[in-house]
Amino acid sequence: MVVSSQKQYIELPRGGYLVDTSEGYIQFGSPPETIKDTMFFEKKTPLVFVLPNKFFHVGKGISVAELEFPIYFNFFLRKEKTYIICTPEQKEQLKIVLKESLMGPDLVNIADEYIDGEDTFGFPDMAKEMGYFRSYKSLDDVVEFILFKDDEVKYGNIKIKKLASEDFLLEDIDASYTIPGEVGFNIKYDIGKRLEEPFQAPILGITCLGPSHGFDPDDNTSGFILWINHQGIMVDPPVNSTEWLRESNVNPKLINHVILTHCHADHDAGTFQKILEEGKITIYATPTVMESFLRKYSSLTKIPKKELSDLFHFMPIVIGRPTMIGGAEFQFHYALHSIPSTGFQFFFHDQSFLYTSDHLNDPEVFDKMYAEGVLPESRYQFLKQFPWDRRIIYHEAGVPPLHTRIDYLASLPREVQEKITVYHISKKDMPKDSHLKLATFGIENTLYPEITPPFYQEAYNLLDIMSQIDIFQDYTIEKAKEFLIIAKEEKYKRGEQIIQKGTPGDKFYIIASGNVKFEGLGQAENAPVKRYGTYEYFGEASLILNTPRQADVFAETDVVALTIEKDKFLQFIRGSDLKTNLERLNHVRESNSWSTLMASEKFRSLTSHQITQLELIMEPESLPAGKMLIEENEEFNNAYVIRMGSVEVFSNGKLIRELNEGDFVGEIYQLTKNMKSGFSFKSKTPVEVYTINREALIQYLKKNPGVYMRMNTVYE
Repeated sequence: MVVSSQKQYIELPRGGYLVDTSEGYIQFGSPPETIKDTMFFEKKTPLVFVLPNKFFHVGKGISVAELEFPIYFNFFLRKEKTYIICTPEQKEQLKIVLKESLMGPDLVNIADEYIDGEDTFGFPDMAKEMGYFRSYKSLDDVVEFILFKDDEVKYGNIKIKKLASEDFLLEDIDASYTIPGEVGFNIKYDIGKRLEEPFQAPILGITCLGPSHGFDPDDNTSGFILWINHQGIMVDPPVNSTEWLRESNVNPKLINHVILTHCHADHDAGTFQKILEEGKITIYATPTVMESFLRKYSSLTKIPKKELSDLFHFMPIVIGRPTMIGGAEFQFHYALHSIPSTGFQFFFHDQSFLYTSDHLNDPEVFDKMYAEGVLPESRYQFLKQFPWDRRIIYHEAGVPPLHTRIDYLASLPREVQEKITVYHISKKDMPKDSHLKLATFGIENTLYPEITPPFYQEAYNLLDIMSQIDIFQDYTIEKAKEFLIIAKEEKYKRGEQIIQKGTPGDKFYIIASGNVKFEGLGQAENAPVKRYGTYEYFGEASLILNTPRQADVFAETDVVALTIEKDKFLQFIRGSDLKTNLERLNHVRESNSWSTLMASEKFRSLTSHQITQLELIMEPESLPAGKMLIEENEEFNNAYVIRMGSVEVFSNGKLIRELNEGDFVGEIYQLTKNMKSGFSFKSKTPVEVYTINREALIQYLKKNPGVYMRMNTVYE
């Protein structure tokens, strides 16, 4: 932590600010897992939280008002309420979020989620199960809201004011402090070992994203990745999983699927980050869990549910019907928990795997719940018939009544224990004399279970790579068969030159694994290095435009590439609009578009693939000083990115902001919804801009949902 003698407040390691007052600790902002920063303080965790001006940190894709775990800690362990200081509007936002996680959905009608409705074996009375675990009647039993009135609020001896700067002024008996109104989030994640070479996804593997629970300050919160047929499926990814994977040298394109089991913060925070990372992902969940997720994150982000659901593909689970993901057969079920939560098992060739999710697995409790009429007969039998015969079992453990006792798992027969990997528990709570294994965090600790490779594996891999390439995604089965014939595999060692600048183009390249870097592009000396990774392609421009190679390309790591000879490639793409697109792309890149976007605060976090797609819809344009780009209260059809010069932003004729190189000009929500602009944008100097048409931008955002959040600038 950082304590400033001048500021007189503690900057928590994960983000947020803690003030030691005459009324106890008061925390400003609550990014995920800050409970781990405060739970061992002398005065324990704060009971009072002041919400920041903005709930949602766009750059990180996380909530900075994550109060679920502080509330749990204060209520269940300290037997105290949590006090939340906020505006009336923020209260309504947060009530929705907390209700989903603490109380669960109001109406639980899950009959349509089961293949045979209520007659399906194992069908639960979900309302009774949730009620059984709930030790409080309403949200008012665990939290109390204290609201700002005229930008001021009192709590005991404390007075807190919202300043014109949007910071907070806290006045105590004999002191006053100014606390920032905006809260960031600092990564506090044990990176483990970064791989020297990009991670190679296996036929079957399991990578632990975190083995422990939300109250363990020494380890990461639970979640994992299943690798099936060389593709990743994130299961309840904890916060910052996406950043950790990039830092660990794992290409985000390897992971396009997420299984969301339920809507507690330690299970869904990383899911939203993944939605915003790159391309459109597919989320597997029951409609009940998905509706909770949408209500929760719509309230946090202020994005309407319909618009939020457009950011990803939703694949609803039907319990009792197999779901195929990556070539494996998944079977889902509802676990026994305080809110609707799913577990699953899958079968892939000669392997089987079981994941409990958060689940109370205790036969004695089953008997009690059955006797009390909470569990119907078939649900009772379903829970008792736990499939311990699966070859790999990932079982949670924790504090009952919401979790499975670790001593129960340790009492199972040795041959069963040896198949169990335990997660959701801290190292100190693992029994030392059992045969259970604790999940081990880190990409370097990925498990590779034995499996007989399928006979079609090579063809499957080639088709999978083809399906990842955007220019081939609409191709037919006939084209896929042609691809299997014309694509050849080539390998390059780290540092080896793949393409020499100025030479004739002879091949098209797709990166199957590894990274390449481009040199000699005519960029400024301090410009970011242009690099491509797995499932990206290069070398097509010189083939189609019949021009010499424009850059030197080197293998930055060991590289496996699929190559297609020039004549075969031109035949393969005949009839597509690739030539027209590449001519446009070449024209844009002549204006040094890559450097402009990479230097921009808005766009520098985009992947190389996202930047290429954005360049394809940008049109360079020169505009004189004094040009009105967008007029207030008028509809507009274009947005802009500034390459050179300055643009002023006006509201009701008053200058409120100046935009410069790399800034986005326009309001993304109003543009995509064909609404009138809330501001005027006028060039202060002669400007060089990239113009982006509304329809093209809408199509781009559908493919790259995370970019929407980054472009969604607030100008006031």
